[in-house]
Amino acid sequence: MSLLGIDVGTSGCKAAVFSEDGRLLDLAYEEYDYDCPRPGWAEMDSPGIWSLVKRTIAKAAAGTHGDPVRAICVSSLGESVVPVTFNRKVLGPALLNFDIRGEEYLEGLRGRIDPELLYRVNGNTLSNQFTLTKLKWLKQHQPDLYRQADLFLPWSGFIAFMLGADARTDYSLANRTLLFDLEQQDWSERLLDLAGLDRQKLPATVPSGAVIGALAGGIAAELGLPAGIPLVSGGHDQCCNSVGGGVLAPGQALYGMGTYLCLTPVFSQRPKPSVMMARGLNTEHHAVPGQFVSFLYNQGGALVKWFRNTFAAAERQPALASGQDLYTILLAEMPAGLSHVMVLPHFTATGPPEFISDSSGVMAGLKLETRRGEILKGIIEAMTFYIRASFETLAGADITVNDFRAVGGGSKSDSWLQISADILGRPFVRPKVNEAGVLGAAILAGAGCGVFPSLQAGVETMVKLERTFEPDPHKMKLYDERFAKYLQLWPLMADYLRALESS
Repeated sequence: MSLLGIDVGTSGCKAAVFSEDGRLLDLAYEEYDYDCPRPGWAEMDSPGIWSLVKRTIAKAAAGTHGDPVRAICVSSLGESVVPVTFNRKVLGPALLNFDIRGEEYLEGLRGRIDPELLYRVNGNTLSNQFTLTKLKWLKQHQPDLYRQADLFLPWSGFIAFMLGADARTDYSLANRTLLFDLEQQDWSERLLDLAGLDRQKLPATVPSGAVIGALAGGIAAELGLPAGIPLVSGGHDQCCNSVGGGVLAPGQALYGMGTYLCLTPVFSQRPKPSVMMARGLNTEHHAVPGQFVSFLYNQGGALVKWFRNTFAAAERQPALASGQDLYTILLAEMPAGLSHVMVLPHFTATGPPEFISDSSGVMAGLKLETRRGEILKGIIEAMTFYIRASFETLAGADITVNDFRAVGGGSKSDSWLQISADILGRPFVRPKVNEAGVLGAAILAGAGCGVFPSLQAGVETMVKLERTFEPDPHKMKLYDERFAKYLQLWPLMADYLRALESS
């Protein structure tokens, strides 16, 4: 028997089939892009992406090699929702979290919703990244679509619904709407009333790992799978990544090294809203029963991609043609010691605690003898310093982290992981399977359908660890001194950079 995990993101979808002991049997991937029909708008072509998801599932299912799929589960991006009818007709695109539509409602909402009340109920602070303002925009500006839509489904629930499941969403993705009550584990009537939105257009909520239906006959034939396979509720991608990395309990944290550099600590008791709000930290249900997570992040991976595209553009095609990984080539050019280049990683809007959007990037310490490998190392050090500054605030919220599980593209690099361990002063553990999102979804599928007696048992069976990177005491001391200099850069440059941005 095998388990099928699906991961739907902003720029692509993956489907992977795992044996019940954690071996990757087959992996399929389809890349796509989001649409920008007007400046500032960003949306996903829901019907088109649904077709690509089906194709990805069919490709992965074809490689099961006689191990029939026992259950299916979906991990997905958050905030974005798809308008559908009860008879599974897709009515339009899904607005993304960085789409500007909805910003006009923030001022009025701030006048009606007390920030601490919102955080106490939902675990987030008011922002246009969440679904709430997007739904208000649709209700006002596309009233026919809003009226025709029976439901607005987060992507994990949408894919499961199209496969034949009941209309459901898990707690973690429900949280990303800004309309969910963490304690009641259901939609908040008070927040819906304050927002002027309709509860009946939202699906029922369930915990991650619950059976929510079975694969329908028609779609099963199209995918090359047997009908009746249990469909299990998934979760927000960072939560499923954490399951796939074996991060289930307090004291553990996932370190996702993809487009976003994202630290996801686990905790069982909710800190006071004032404590979390002061640190710019959210609170969200984990995919693990009784546990919560928060997200500390920046767009570190996007910055490394920018470096590649800017400093090695001419080398991309030759590397692809020869089967080489250009990132591996560039990372090998980094010097052994600390970089002399100090970077302020404000190349795009930053994450917690300050969420700075009116700054820009800085590289200081450049000399004629500076090579690109030193610049790359300075970039990686800086974005890790940014995470460290936020990480050090966790102790004040009684959230502890003893070690990190590293997943994502960046975790393939030994040197990058060692830098991370030396700067953050904790061991970094790399699992054998790097595709944590699809693995986490597969583990949830197995626990939900009874292959494993519990999620913990599923993780113990399917998550294998490859290597631990221990922090180097000597490098830690050097990085402590360098971190102190990094902390001086933004205060010194803030007024200048803000004036530069506004000019």
